[in-house]
Amino acid sequence: MKRRAFLTSAGVGVAATTIAAPAIAQSNPEIKWRCASSFPKSLDTIYGGAEFVAKRVAELTDGKFQIRVFAAGEIVPALQVLDAVKDNTIECGHTVSYYYVGKDPTFAFDAAMPFGLNARQQNAWMTHGGGKELMADFFAGHNLVAIGAGNTGTQMGGWFRKEIKTVEDLKGLKFRIGGYAGTIMAKLGVVPQQIGGGDIYPALEKGTIDGAEFVGPYDDEKLGFNKVAKYYYYPGWWEGGPQVSMLFGKEKFESLPPTYKAALQAACADATLDMLGKYDVQNMTALKRLVAAGTQLRPFPNEVMQACYQAAIETYEEEAAKNEKFRKIYEPWKKFREEEYLWFRVAEYSFDRFVYAAPPLESKKK
Repeated sequence: MKRRAFLTSAGVGVAATTIAAPAIAQSNPEIKWRCASSFPKSLDTIYGGAEFVAKRVAELTDGKFQIRVFAAGEIVPALQVLDAVKDNTIECGHTVSYYYVGKDPTFAFDAAMPFGLNARQQNAWMTHGGGKELMADFFAGHNLVAIGAGNTGTQMGGWFRKEIKTVEDLKGLKFRIGGYAGTIMAKLGVVPQQIGGGDIYPALEKGTIDGAEFVGPYDDEKLGFNKVAKYYYYPGWWEGGPQVSMLFGKEKFESLPPTYKAALQAACADATLDMLGKYDVQNMTALKRLVAAGTQLRPFPNEVMQACYQAAIETYEEEAAKNEKFRKIYEPWKKFREEEYLWFRVAEYSFDRFVYAAPPLESKKK
């Protein structure tokens, strides 16, 4: 009798479980959001980051949470994504926060600060270095939630019609450059131009601008910059490890079920690793093709780098003196940067310096 009672009660338990699981699943609503990207569809790596997030979110929610991605210009222009999200024109956006430094230079900390952090350091800053909390507070003031969803790694310094040999060569140069670096380069006589990725080529071709930077070899080749400018400089000191972000209206994000929020967080984290890995694979092969086709690869002269570095320090201190929001993040960010540099010099830099100078690996002959 006891055995029969146990089996009966166990059967009821199993039945209850099979009934409860679909009931829980059904409790999550079907949601369809639109996402405006700041990038054209032709850039499968950086634009593709938003598509990666959308696909992963759908997988994690059994297709109940759908995000449809629109390229720059399809709903709003490339540089108006933040406003569109903030004003609830769209539910989310895929962009780089330094595009909006005209509103407040503090936005740049979410993406990249000139002479700042590389990709690993930016990740450390955002995940365990206090950056996520500081930026969340700042974005909340704009009624936004931001989640890192990509990183390009250190970018290139851009394409120029003429060689850059001295600081004097920068004076009067009309240069397409994103983020806070434009403010810094203006100190050296550059005339910065903020132009969306899809609009750079015609501006460079027509001579409206004298030079342009975007990301790196893989994307730059796709956009055809090598056809209208000969000299390709490195490094992009303004973007040591720029983070791409998904932006959400705060109320929209907070209204999501907890499982959907978790799905977004997981998808964005996966997208960061995927984008960085893809760029690291694609950039080298693209660079080889560009050089073989006649591109002249050049490092920025040390004189230019030093002048830009000094201009960056001056710009930060000036902004911190007048902008409370900027200073609130700049001070802990600066301390974090110094500590990270100390650590990276010990192991990472010493390893890189040796292996990059070492001869290629060869199989041992027997």
